[in-house]
Amino acid sequence: MSFLDWLVLGGTLLFIVGYGTWRTRRAGNSLDGYLLGGRQARWWGVGLSIMATQASAVTFLSLPGQAYADGMRFIQFYFGLPLAMVLIAVVAVPIYSRLGVYTAYEFLQTRFDRRTRTLAASLFLVQRGFSNGLSLYAPALVLSAILGWDTTLTVCLLGAVMITYTVSGGTRAVTVTQQGQMAVIFTGMVVAGYLLVHYLPAGVGFTDALHVAGRMGKLNLVDFNFDWENRYNFWTGMTGGLFLALSYFGTDQSQVQRYLSGQSITQSRLGLLLNGLVKVPMQFGILLVGVLLFVFYLFQPAPLSFNRPVYEQVRLSSAAAPEMARLEKEYALVQQAQQAAATALVAARRAQDVPTQAWAEQRLQTTQAAAAGLRSDWKALVQRTAPTADAKDTDYVFLSFVLRYLPQGVVGLLLAVVLSAALGSASSGLNSLGSTTVIDLYRPFTRRPPALCTDKHLVRVSRGATVGWGLLGIGFALFAARMENLIQAVNILGSLFYGTILGIFAVAFFQKHVHGRAVFWAAVVTQVATLLAFWLTDIAYLWYNVLGCFLVMGLAELGQRASPPGPLSR
Repeated sequence: MSFLDWLVLGGTLLFIVGYGTWRTRRAGNSLDGYLLGGRQARWWGVGLSIMATQASAVTFLSLPGQAYADGMRFIQFYFGLPLAMVLIAVVAVPIYSRLGVYTAYEFLQTRFDRRTRTLAASLFLVQRGFSNGLSLYAPALVLSAILGWDTTLTVCLLGAVMITYTVSGGTRAVTVTQQGQMAVIFTGMVVAGYLLVHYLPAGVGFTDALHVAGRMGKLNLVDFNFDWENRYNFWTGMTGGLFLALSYFGTDQSQVQRYLSGQSITQSRLGLLLNGLVKVPMQFGILLVGVLLFVFYLFQPAPLSFNRPVYEQVRLSSAAAPEMARLEKEYALVQQAQQAAATALVAARRAQDVPTQAWAEQRLQTTQAAAAGLRSDWKALVQRTAPTADAKDTDYVFLSFVLRYLPQGVVGLLLAVVLSAALGSASSGLNSLGSTTVIDLYRPFTRRPPALCTDKHLVRVSRGATVGWGLLGIGFALFAARMENLIQAVNILGSLFYGTILGIFAVAFFQKHVHGRAVFWAAVVTQVATLLAFWLTDIAYLWYNVLGCFLVMGLAELGQRASPPGPLSR
């Protein structure tokens, strides 16, 4: 990177974090101030904080790569989100606000018992603690690729920064800094999309790029074919995606804490609705960047692998040299044919030459198949030469374009986007982990005399818990490279737990006659069944959110009918 890039990157991040820390330097004097920012957030601050919490660095590194390889169909994952925002605003927000809770799980003790509250809080802590590790690994991947640093060292360094930043200011610091982070994110992605179109060959415009992408099956926005094993179609988005959004935004403390900090019920509701209106177009834009990357690399040379560290490791192996030479030579010839076919397709479209369009499209598909075969040969070579290396490269596609093609200054801006997203998401996650630990596990079970269990003491415990969860996230981040595409890994991890958690809350909201013992054991059985289904079946992971929720509700109903309510332990 150039000096200008470092200046833009460092200046942007220092300003955002410094301004947020200065603005909130007195926010952590009380438990309410530290955990919920004194409940002073306005609707737009709530909405931006909700979006920043979900939009981790994984989103901006992995989602364009997902679209590059698989097209736009991932957008169906978000189809149920706007409806989920409306339902949460109507059902959950008034209850949480009326009770004045710090966490969503406090409500469960009011409705059921302490055991059910502890179970739900523990499930959240497990999945969010690990998810934070994935959010930490993504920016570490960026800096490792840029600076050539060891990934382990980079993870530890970023983790230390993340912990320090989060512990210092509490929720209000998180919210204030996320507003600046979202401004950088929106600006950076608009710039990236514009430059992608600008760098297309002369005579190839935005509509031409969309036409080529459509012909190659990348504009696969909606698929109405029902398939249990298909992760991304209309039905999984409107059911599994809806239930995942209901659980994530309605029961996950990292999100609930964002709108609990609103000034009023109205401010919290408006923040949720803002997220519902903006989130789908935002994700559409990020996926579109990935599709434009695909078209861009039809006209420009693409590397055999975007995973440059692994590529260099194999290239330097003398045993792999002959096979590498063959693959690179054949890949270059395929790319020349691919570029010629893409150029012919654009020219034929403009001339309205239907027969030539059909020929060029078929030729382009043939070259794509040949390129895919060579990349498969490359992955096999990686397995023989470096068995412990990871040959997957979709998470490197966008990063590779940024570093290779963007001008000085813009590289720093796009990297600021990734790191801003990482800080925003990870700080919210850590903040919520510390809050849940102190409110739902420490305070109900501590034997410390009430006179000594002051706000000051609880804030100190929360900060200590935040440090502990941060260290766990660092540990999990060191294993993240072994997982599949990061954006999918995050959602798979959430889906393994969210169905059960949502089921507990659904019983609390809608099955008023069910007692705590019935819902507790229903949740335990459902969680075990979900993990077994993940290991033993090929059901698309979004369905776990639906099946888990309804299984908890059904088993809780059966448990209620089988035994009368017993004494509750509040």
